[in-house]
Amino acid sequence: MIKRMLFFALIAIGFTHCNTIEKPAVDAANTPENFEIDTNYVKTKYNKKEVMITMRDGIKLHTTIYSPKDTSKTYPMLMMRTPYSCKPYGANKFKTKISPNRYLMEEGNIVVYQDVRGRWNSEGVYDNMRAFIPNKTGTQIDEASDTYDTIEWLVNNVENNNGNVGTWGISYPGFYATYALLSEHPALKASSPQACIGDFYFDDFIHNGAFLLSYWRATSVFGYMKDQPTKEPWYNYPEIGTEDQYQFFLDAGPLSNLDTYYGKDNVFYTQIKEHPNYDDFWKSRGIIQHLKDIKPAVMVVGGLFDAEDLYGPFNTYKHIEANSTTYNTVVFGPWSHGDWSRTKDRQVIGNIHFGDGISDYFQKEIETPFFNHFLKGDANGKTTLPEAHMFDTGKKEWVDFETWPPKNSVKESYFMQPYQKLTKRPNKMFASSDFVSDPKKPVPYSEDIKVVFTPRKFMTDDQRFAARRPDVLVFETEILEKDITLAGEILSKLNVATTGTAADWIVKVIDVFPADTKTPEDNEDVQDYLKLSNYHMMVRSEVIRGRFRNSMSSPEAFVPNEKTEVKLKLQDVFHTFKKGHKIQVQVQSTFFPYIDVNPQTYVDNIFNAKAEDFQTQTHKVFNDSSIEFSVLKN
Repeated sequence: MIKRMLFFALIAIGFTHCNTIEKPAVDAANTPENFEIDTNYVKTKYNKKEVMITMRDGIKLHTTIYSPKDTSKTYPMLMMRTPYSCKPYGANKFKTKISPNRYLMEEGNIVVYQDVRGRWNSEGVYDNMRAFIPNKTGTQIDEASDTYDTIEWLVNNVENNNGNVGTWGISYPGFYATYALLSEHPALKASSPQACIGDFYFDDFIHNGAFLLSYWRATSVFGYMKDQPTKEPWYNYPEIGTEDQYQFFLDAGPLSNLDTYYGKDNVFYTQIKEHPNYDDFWKSRGIIQHLKDIKPAVMVVGGLFDAEDLYGPFNTYKHIEANSTTYNTVVFGPWSHGDWSRTKDRQVIGNIHFGDGISDYFQKEIETPFFNHFLKGDANGKTTLPEAHMFDTGKKEWVDFETWPPKNSVKESYFMQPYQKLTKRPNKMFASSDFVSDPKKPVPYSEDIKVVFTPRKFMTDDQRFAARRPDVLVFETEILEKDITLAGEILSKLNVATTGTAADWIVKVIDVFPADTKTPEDNEDVQDYLKLSNYHMMVRSEVIRGRFRNSMSSPEAFVPNEKTEVKLKLQDVFHTFKKGHKIQVQVQSTFFPYIDVNPQTYVDNIFNAKAEDFQTQTHKVFNDSSIEFSVLKN
């Protein structure tokens, strides 16, 4: 759609379909682990001002402004709107770091933070994923109007600004960075939504109708309301009295038993319980469908191992690309949630080390040039950032593409055959692979025993423990004779049957390492009890609550023992399965306690299910089931 010329010499060598990028040599003296943050830097170089900016309906939002002390020139403004607080509050209390990264901080920009409506020190009523209102009139408000009113005040009242504004944010602030695109303020020239929530029914708390139980405690952050501005937390996390999260939720039983921890004053959890289907409540709060005719430049950023937000960034980029002519680029690296903004040098997810200096490279060579071009340079001129800058998590290298998914990726199907075979040709013999699913003994999503707020490391965890359980089906290719690179979406096409009337279906794609893979001698990244020999690295996983197989809005029970099609889209990957490795697919019906347990007896609302609804059932996966990969061709 938008054609770009090369932006910096590092990435400047021309490409056809793709171009592999050598990451530049890292200056050891200036790597993030050797870069000591001067905790007084911001206070030394910046002035701080706190203001309450009045919105069109009279509500005032707390806004913190950091301006360079050097007033000999003008600066653009970089703004983050957040539900997580502008702390520290007080004109004489400074953050130790500001802006998206230290390079932008050191170059000098006016940096703005704002508590969104109803959060922390701002007035008003908070509305989780507040719905966008097209064609607002009078004093109607949404996050787009609050962004517009804020930018209007900033460009007219902050000294030494050059009239250009950029927004950024990670996770929920990423959602507000996306929302800013709908403000239509002419001063907004660039936005970088990062790990941005796109729709809470597919990001974070719910995946394809299944409740992410591991996020249950996090509902308190968003669920409790306040009626006055505050600089202190007004919510508390429930104490569960154990470090074994699996056992806690197993002992708790049906979701309704968790109501002893939360009442209706936890508004968000109440909303989740009362809206189990993808109804108008959820649809109205999705932002993706509104991303049309976008004018500011956009750089979407995400982590290929982000357990929280994969749907949002991939679909934000794709929808803007399909419905706008603006500059729109996407970057995905070997990161978990928000890793690209951190300063740790070694990039490790779980037991897998992907390289050193990767986040620093992104901050210096990708993120900083993006904002500098559109906020300090010629915003109308062409840039040389690639359309898609993607990290191959198998080969561990950056590759540029003219489009994402790549034009030269083709669909190839692999069939789930008897005797644990995954083949490109289906066996014409009618057969099935069966397993018994017991809700009282659900398959763990990880071997780790701990309480985690938002799981991270399991996204590359060794899956041998699951492969060796009788309630997990395994399908595996022969040892690969050549590299196979997956680049794009994965679509699982299951044909199943169950003795019950309800079931969840979890599909995992796994890279099986060769038996002769050596574990590093220093064993710095690998858990002590593990060896990388035959390591089963999870590359992607996803769940669908089977009742939503035909529609997320209109649930349907299974007819016992009737063959039924269940399609499940897994989010994009960019991973090379190397020669000598194997591609493995696992299919199961529990993934606990990342996902709540399906009772396997159909009830209208699982949040109201009773103990007697939870029944052991036998599930079948027929051998005409397949998984469709997007395979990169030379």
